Amino acid sequence: MKQQLTNIWKDWRLHAIVLGIVLITEAIGTHSFTVGPGVVLLLPMLYAILIGLGLFFTPLVKDKQSKNAEPLIVLGVTLLIAKIGVIIGPSLPQIIEAGPALLLQEFGNLATILVALPVAVLLGLKRESIGMTHSVAREPNVGLIMDKYGFSSPEGRGVMAIYIFGTVFGAVFMGLISGFLATWTPLHPLSFAMASGIGSGSMMAAASGSLVAAFPAMEGEIMAFAGASNLLSLSTGLYMSIFIGLPLTEKLYQLMTRNKPEAKQEMKEGA
Repeated sequence: MKQQLTNIWKDWRLHAIVLGIVLITEAIGTHSFTVGPGVVLLLPMLYAILIGLGLFFTPLVKDKQSKNAEPLIVLGVTLLIAKIGVIIGPSLPQIIEAGPALLLQEFGNLATILVALPVAVLLGLKRESIGMTHSVAREPNVGLIMDKYGFSSPEGRGVMAIYIFGTVFGAVFMGLISGFLATWTPLHPLSFAMASGIGSGSMMAAASGSLVAAFPAMEGEIMAFAGASNLLSLSTGLYMSIFIGLPLTEKLYQLMTRNKPEAKQEMKEGA
């Protein structure tokens, strides 16, 4: 492990690429454009993700750099969480005041099952849809599906597909949609701050960054609520999936496919 860390810090190509991306994206700055009554914010983080993704398919980034970058992402998110922890302290009275809403926000993640699962079944997906739609498919949920169904199962393939998709595009989507909805709808910005805490540090950072750019006067409150919400999602999200999310998805899938011949064949094979 010590040798691995030493190799990472000595990877001058990786650090040079990251520095170059940071300088370019900061030079571009924040831009916005209106779509109807809403505002879509384009933040440096969005440019960094797209540039980094593009460079991955060039000779400039080799396998060594892509592997060495993984633990540095964890380090970056750790520093972000530490910063959020400092911000949460002064905002504790407001967070406690919003206690019930903050605690119940985890149930909002279950509502996506009611939307995503019917769409997946309608598109012709089979048991892959269970792994794809039972949660936002972050690391704890991937572990849950692998433990229950196995890596090579349809559910395992489904959850891994969403995990990869979320890793690549999740922060981009959250960064764009949060700023747009916060300026388009009459809902309070802090409600979107709570909604941005879905258990992913990068997605939360992108979403809360857009909210701060749209409402700079509320920066401290937005970061505090987003951080507290994300912490709750990390600590309670897995249990929500185990006891409610996954059983609900299984039951709804059975109800929606009970008259389909291929579903009956799957049940026979499973038995």
